[in-house]
Amino acid sequence: MKETSNSLYAWLNELMRAHALFAWGAADVREFSTPRDETGRQFPVAVSFIIPVAPSIMVALRDGPNQAYADEYKNINDRLNEAGLSIARAIASKWYRAQPLAASERTDTVNIKGDFPHKTAATRAGLGWIGKHCQLITRKYGSWVRLGTVFTDMDLECGPPMERNFCGKCSLCVDACPVNALAGSSWHPGMEREKILDVRKCDGWKIEHYPQYGGHLCGICSAVCPYSIKASGKRGIEKAS
Repeated sequence: MKETSNSLYAWLNELMRAHALFAWGAADVREFSTPRDETGRQFPVAVSFIIPVAPSIMVALRDGPNQAYADEYKNINDRLNEAGLSIARAIASKWYRAQPLAASERTDTVNIKGDFPHKTAATRAGLGWIGKHCQLITRKYGSWVRLGTVFTDMDLECGPPMERNFCGKCSLCVDACPVNALAGSSWHPGMEREKILDVRKCDGWKIEHYPQYGGHLCGICSAVCPYSIKASGKRGIEKAS
């Protein structure tokens, strides 16, 4: 007997909880070019999930990236990758196609991007919107999160996708950027990354000032996000794990 979308959702929800992933959603990505499976087929659905970063670590980034953030960044990426692989295997055990997307992996070094934007999967799943700092902002955790994605053809109820931003006139992240890499543009679905962020300017500054982190870490813009600060206050300032 074929499982219903509701029963599959309930099963997947329990799986997410087992991996301590308490915020997730499914996105209809049929209009996008996704990674392909071993047969060359793309995927119609992206399962997006998040792991929050400890607020105490994020607040400290106002002065620039540090080793505590670098360690947390790697730790959470490892957790996301382990969870993605485990979730993909579990979905495959039910005879659906599934393929995880690696966290923070740059497969296109020329254009400085990966195989698919985790943020696109997250916004299409309704988890949040893209702030003026070009990062996902969730209602529960603000932008102090890391993202994971698993592609599948499992029959899941998707979305509804996020269709607007809620940053309003706030531009604190734009003002905080030490290299003026943020344009101050308000995001909408389908908006090109380049209209929000000059990624080459951003990466260049990080490589010049923090070469020990390989041009991947900064976080100054996210550290000052008032939405994130407000969200962290609701759950307390957590100690770094």
